[in-house]
Amino acid sequence: MNKPYLLQTDRISKSFPGVKALDGLNLQVRKGEVHAIAGENGAGKSTLMNILSGVYPPDDGSMRFDGQQVVFKNPRQAQEAGIVMIHQELSLATNVSVMENIYIGRLMTNNMGFIRHKEMKRACQKLLDKIKIEGIEPETMIEDLSISQMQMVEIAKALSLEAKLLIMDEPTASLTKKETDLLLNIINDLRDQGVSILYISHRMDEIFAIADEVTILRDGKYIKTLPVQETSPGEVISLMVGRDFSKVFQREYGSNLSDAQPILQVEGLCSGTKVNNVDLKIYPGEIVALTGLVGAGRTELVQSLFGVDKRTAGRVLFEGQEVQIRSPMEAIDLGIALLPEGRKIQGIFAEMTVRENISMAGLRKFVRYFLVSRRKEAQAAEDYVKQLGIRTTDIEKEIRFLSGGNQQKAIFARWLLTKPKLLILDEPTHGVDVGAKSEIYEIIDQLVQENVAIVLISSELPEVLTLADRILVMRNGEIVTELAHHEADQEKIMKFATA
Repeated sequence: MNKPYLLQTDRISKSFPGVKALDGLNLQVRKGEVHAIAGENGAGKSTLMNILSGVYPPDDGSMRFDGQQVVFKNPRQAQEAGIVMIHQELSLATNVSVMENIYIGRLMTNNMGFIRHKEMKRACQKLLDKIKIEGIEPETMIEDLSISQMQMVEIAKALSLEAKLLIMDEPTASLTKKETDLLLNIINDLRDQGVSILYISHRMDEIFAIADEVTILRDGKYIKTLPVQETSPGEVISLMVGRDFSKVFQREYGSNLSDAQPILQVEGLCSGTKVNNVDLKIYPGEIVALTGLVGAGRTELVQSLFGVDKRTAGRVLFEGQEVQIRSPMEAIDLGIALLPEGRKIQGIFAEMTVRENISMAGLRKFVRYFLVSRRKEAQAAEDYVKQLGIRTTDIEKEIRFLSGGNQQKAIFARWLLTKPKLLILDEPTHGVDVGAKSEIYEIIDQLVQENVAIVLISSELPEVLTLADRILVMRNGEIVTELAHHEADQEKIMKFATA
């Protein structure tokens, strides 16, 4: 017997300057089910979730929730009705406790206005017990938690608001495999307790592990809803991209490097408390993956090589010459580029245009007599928009209006414009859909064929095994082993990563 519907939308539409984000979209979510939303970047997923959670009003259409016609003017109204959204970028205050975050804006007070700490602590502990969280106490400071534990606190906060529908946007993007499994178990428990989950993810394995139904969106339109047990990842991906998507990316691995000179050689490098006595060599025309658990020191290592973090010991040789890289500008001048992990914080300049974001690192290419040639700058931006398939109606559009995947490709274009000899990619497909991911793989492979050296940081082991010629596993700030492509598998990598 089918469960009754909790949420029903009727012809929801929403437009922004130059783009129709949603076009007459219908969605139906049943009570006590996990309903996945799949679609490429720009398909309308985030816009739909923001309308459901009261961030945006729809331009047209209507919505029924729990049997009532609803129009939300703000997120608080949606929360009061029982719709709570957990965003991909967590929104916790790190300098206060777990219970203060959960009840922020609704602190329990007595008639004199004093906070009732004991009562709030008991209520918080009850929530933590409900979702079976271990290792977190109500008075624990948020800054002392891991990313996965912060995710659990966000869920507890949602339950404190008596959520009937919990919207989760790429909840496992920054989690390890073990942490992801824990989160999926919690989602199963919430479903058993009657909570409905809208689950947005690019990861097909998660959708097919956790969801009851999956709705596919494309170009702002509803395409199809399928029971997960009656479909396959291949069918879902094909519906997402609008064509048969049976191609599996392949590349040739392990070129002969025995006689080549390393483009980069590192000896005994130390930086801060996270990087300890690292030795490595990177050769032109190869992809070397740095992998390990969150906190292993991968990002800190590449930030030291790029001049973001100060090196405290060791030598760095680039093209055979010892170098002192004290700033990102010095790294760029050598021919090193870094695509950072945090797209919104470290990557884009949100209020600037697509053109300005692409040309930022290579602006000197367009300067003559102290003046920037806007014509040449715009032409270069247009070329990369076309080459990378960046979806934008105009390069003069502010980049904040682009989807996450298109923002990521614009940052990619920024560094390709500098013609790097060594390109460092820190989680390059984070939050990127399967179609865009395949396109980025093709770009990376083309760069390798042009003799560019690639250092890849990725928490997705299938991605590492798909791309890398060599895999360096880090643990506690050190490289603990090196594996050639033909030697590596997920089990072996995790064995070294976890000791």
